[in-house]
Amino acid sequence: MYKHQYLNLGCGYRYHPDWVNIDFVSTGPGVLAYDLRKGIPFPDNHFDVVYHSHVLEHFPKQEAAGFIRECYRVLKTGGILRVVVPDLEQIVREYLRHLEAAWQGDREAMYNYEWIMLEMYDQTVRNESGGEMVKYLCRDYLPNEEYVYERIGEEGRAIRQAFLARHKKREGERDRQVEQKKLSLLWRPFLSGVKRLIRNVFFKTESIYSPENYEAYRIGKFRLSGEVHYWMYDRYSLKSLLEQSGFCKVQLKNPFDSDIPEWNSFELETKNGVVFKPDSLFMEAYKPMQQ
Repeated sequence: MYKHQYLNLGCGYRYHPDWVNIDFVSTGPGVLAYDLRKGIPFPDNHFDVVYHSHVLEHFPKQEAAGFIRECYRVLKTGGILRVVVPDLEQIVREYLRHLEAAWQGDREAMYNYEWIMLEMYDQTVRNESGGEMVKYLCRDYLPNEEYVYERIGEEGRAIRQAFLARHKKREGERDRQVEQKKLSLLWRPFLSGVKRLIRNVFFKTESIYSPENYEAYRIGKFRLSGEVHYWMYDRYSLKSLLEQSGFCKVQLKNPFDSDIPEWNSFELETKNGVVFKPDSLFMEAYKPMQQ
């Protein structure tokens, strides 16, 4: 029996041992692996709290209501649902602010405009892990570094620091890598020929391994992997979705504010006063006592 009947869906690496934690793959001790597209694997009226952060946007719009109804189903009457998603309204306001300033020739705004465009679109349109956002964070020089961290928090800082550490290590290995590259260039035409021969001999043209189809297969597999955003929400659309799914008393919150008892002690959204995902919209709602 769990100490609290609290459920954390799509927890990633941010979970608490007193909660029931679920993700698509197990990310740590006690984290249950389950495909949430198939529902929530618990009986009706089971939990006092259901929580998910940056999960809903990974469901196609037509599947979002079904997922929220599953949250409703497993909650006890009077239970709390807390939902955190990227805040479309906040992103759009930032976009318009920097667009206007960049148009007027403000150089700092030009850099910030470039970033906010990525924040708005990249996770929807990308065809490879990390997309253009990671490439931006891994530039040799980042002129608006503090603005980026202000937008996406400690996760962005961690990616940047990991890149700088790898970059420093690579500097000491550059000469060896140059020699290896020269050698690989000599072998590349031969290896390409072997690959073509294998494809022609063992695979039909319509195979996913054919040059005509492999790229489509790769992109399709990535876009079904769960990384991309299928929809975005603002305070109005998220409130509407929750109310249409049966929830009441929908409230805007912030990372430190919650009706969930002992919320800040779980450190799911903050630690030592630092917000993990400051670009977020935070909302809570109740399952009605009378149904």
